[in-house]
Amino acid sequence: MKLSVLVPVYNEEQTLEEVVRRVSAVKIPKEIVLVDDGSKDRSREILTRLRETNERQKDPLNEIKIIFQPQNQGKGAAIRTAINNAVGDVMLIQDADLEYDPKDYVQLLEPIQAGLADVVYGTRFAGGGAHRVLFFWHSMGNRLLTLVSNMLTNLNLSDMEVGYKAFRAEMLRAIDLKSDRFGFEPEVTMKLAKRGCRFYEVPISYYGRTYEEGKKITWKDGVAAFYYMFRFRFSD
Repeated sequence: MKLSVLVPVYNEEQTLEEVVRRVSAVKIPKEIVLVDDGSKDRSREILTRLRETNERQKDPLNEIKIIFQPQNQGKGAAIRTAINNAVGDVMLIQDADLEYDPKDYVQLLEPIQAGLADVVYGTRFAGGGAHRVLFFWHSMGNRLLTLVSNMLTNLNLSDMEVGYKAFRAEMLRAIDLKSDRFGFEPEVTMKLAKRGCRFYEVPISYYGRTYEEGKKITWKDGVAAFYYMFRFRFSD
């Protein structure tokens, strides 16, 4: 099994090198597909240096691919670009902000490797490792979005909005993703549920950021998520 780790990047100069180091340290053959979504900080410079280092060292476990979007379009658009450039049998979304720990890859991939799952979501709300304590209303909003998602899909997820998701590549390539921003999470859930995919959840660690530390999702994205759930549940 070859793993493709899809990394959308936007203004992550503070964490970018460290997240690539941690992903590379996972002892699984993989490609790391980083898509810079029009960053305005030093992210592009850092990515170019990381690619050059990878080419010189020729790490047999880690191939780095880097794509530069011409302008900022959003997380969903960056993930679509990454999917189109990935060749692995399994695809895993890895945010570049270090809120999620690559040490959890083993748990995320195990149900797929065992032939039990088509899709595996991490969950921040059902067991797992260390969790930073932040934002009561964010957690309530996430739970409400998950509740509505479950009502529309007849799934019993505990954390639909989680950023850590792994997919059998053929399932992800079979759907036509359209959301540009954070609508990716409800869209991919609705579309894969409609296809009858086998969903699993595994507990993960979570190291959330504050807005001062660079968190980007806002309440407006939460409101938009309701729209995307109903749109993609009842139409394309």
